[in-house]
Amino acid sequence: MSVVINTNYAATVASNNLASSNTSLQRSLNRLSSGSKIVNPSDDAGGLAVSMKFSAAAKRSGAASANIGNAVSFLQTQDGVLKVAGKVLDRMSELKTLYSDPTKNSDDLANYDAEFTQLQSELTSLTGEQFNGKDLFGASQSVQVSEDGGQTVALASKDLASTTSGVGVLTSTASSANLGAVSLSEITDAIQNVATMRATNGAEQSRLGFASEVLTVNKANLEAANSRITDVDVAEESTQLARWNILVQSGTAMLAQANQSSQVALRLIQ
Repeated sequence: MSVVINTNYAATVASNNLASSNTSLQRSLNRLSSGSKIVNPSDDAGGLAVSMKFSAAAKRSGAASANIGNAVSFLQTQDGVLKVAGKVLDRMSELKTLYSDPTKNSDDLANYDAEFTQLQSELTSLTGEQFNGKDLFGASQSVQVSEDGGQTVALASKDLASTTSGVGVLTSTASSANLGAVSLSEITDAIQNVATMRATNGAEQSRLGFASEVLTVNKANLEAANSRITDVDVAEESTQLARWNILVQSGTAMLAQANQSSQVALRLIQ
């Protein structure tokens, strides 16, 4: 093998190997310090694109789950009002039965009417209850229960003030001013209407509960899929770190040796 001065091939190769090992070492350090396999887009361009979609879908799932929780709170508030309305109607039916007692004098009947009038006013107040500025007994609503918006749950309209499907015939705005003008069947029909609304409310809460459970599972799976793309395997990467660290140290030593090898030529010309 010829001895040359201007070109040190061994040192060039050692330098290239050292640079490559040092780049890999820095990559391992960046991955371990960030906890992510994709520090730069060039690390995994395709994986980064998929990861962004998974991450966005998981966040939408969380938002949809929050919306479902708010819808459940709305329904629970609505049911609370319906429960009170049911108690008011129970008392009205009791008053109507007591009012029918032939042994009661006019003063007694007036007292019953006074309470009945107050209960009518309370029913009227209940029909106008709101949740965060939204009418509890307004139009039907639709709740998104999937991250892509493809699945929704409709919350049925419950018109508590209706004279046919609510308690409208018994409110303070009704023509029935006293117990004498109200029939027991009107009260029992109103009780049935409220019972139906509560049953519908309960069914909607049940469905939303299952929808929320599905969203929770989907969100967890999306996060797991995203983790497989982006999260670094610490055990594997730490092994690579040790490897590249040794190669950098040995490459540095070999580069120093290669730089010294060209000095052999000095001995030939001394």
